[in-house]
Amino acid sequence: MKANTLPHVVILGAGFGGLTAAKKLKNAPVRITLIDRNNYHLFQPLLYQVAIAALVPSQVAYPVRTIFRDQKNLAFQMGNVNEIDLDARYIKMDGSVIAYDYLILAAGGRMNFFGVESVEKNALYIKDLKSALRTRNHLLSMFERASHEADADKRRAMLTFAIVGGGPTGVEVAGALAELISHVMKKEYPELDVREARVVLFEAGNALIASYPDELRKATLKLLKKKNVDVMFGAKLTDFNGQRISLGDGMQIETNTLIWTAGVQAAEVVESLEAARAGSGRVRTGATLQLPNHPEVYVIGDAAYLENGNGQPLPMLSTVAIQEGKVAADNIRHAIKGQTQHPFHYKDPGLLATIGRNAAVARIWGLSFSGFIAWLIWVGLHIYRIVGFRNRLVVLINWAWDYFFYDNQVRLITRE
Repeated sequence: MKANTLPHVVILGAGFGGLTAAKKLKNAPVRITLIDRNNYHLFQPLLYQVAIAALVPSQVAYPVRTIFRDQKNLAFQMGNVNEIDLDARYIKMDGSVIAYDYLILAAGGRMNFFGVESVEKNALYIKDLKSALRTRNHLLSMFERASHEADADKRRAMLTFAIVGGGPTGVEVAGALAELISHVMKKEYPELDVREARVVLFEAGNALIASYPDELRKATLKLLKKKNVDVMFGAKLTDFNGQRISLGDGMQIETNTLIWTAGVQAAEVVESLEAARAGSGRVRTGATLQLPNHPEVYVIGDAAYLENGNGQPLPMLSTVAIQEGKVAADNIRHAIKGQTQHPFHYKDPGLLATIGRNAAVARIWGLSFSGFIAWLIWVGLHIYRIVGFRNRLVVLINWAWDYFFYDNQVRLITRE
């Protein structure tokens, strides 16, 4: 069969779900167009380490064209998708029109500020390379400014670092930032009394990493306190003007830094779809990941809303996206052959969160771990999943060096 007569599969998004689906279709009788606004796959679980100056962007990103240079049935296009016409089966990208026979919508997510405009305007966040580098520049600049600030109140505000959201990302950022201050900045800024520095983690609920088992929630709180992170529960943020945080109970905290990790919603491109919605703007799919009334469209990853056997929505995690990518690709193969589609069943591989050097919590094979053993599990699994052997080796060397010497060469303030 000639290539131009093969069914055309368009995959929107080169994140974990889109990448997995594209690889799964390598030997299928299809031609694939993979589209992403960036020319690289981003390993988001380690993105926060770019923000706290532990890794550089090239260690958590890998060129898409390099990943697929040996896959003959795939073409990559970099660009922004502006419109999806489900009835006519085409997408518009930067002025061009691309028709499809099957569409895998793996567009990912974006930050959700829950309508608090002042936070959206003034807060930092860690969602892509640009925002991670912006956060890194800001954090390092705070220490530079504080090192020559004579006013004690202004200096304390510069050295107060607030993280909003007690989920895995918030916990990881808080632990890593506290460790950066106590082990690195203490040596690099001898003129500063780093005891003035304060890391505060705000959680609106009454527990950290609420979806984890109780023993891991308690272990996480204990590990953070050991690293001198202040954890505030029942803390609902109502305003941040860049200089001061205001909470729902009237409390105010002077700080120049707020890192928002409290919410994610579906990407903008899915907003225009005529489809049923659920929380965070996610699209409700059928059990086979197909869009109702448009069986040629599969929605996966952060853009998709699907419930587990207990009626709870599947989390917006890379492990969910990867498994959905595999099922979507298999179902396209079935569709081409006129076979029955298979429903998606999530297999939970476990839970992991790191709280800095030597410290993590994990739930694997029904067993809970915390501390150094959990950290080793976390390191091993993350290095294994990084795309590209070169990246794995560089990250491993970097972590090993930093582990023994508390030192690295990436604390650079760069201009955007």
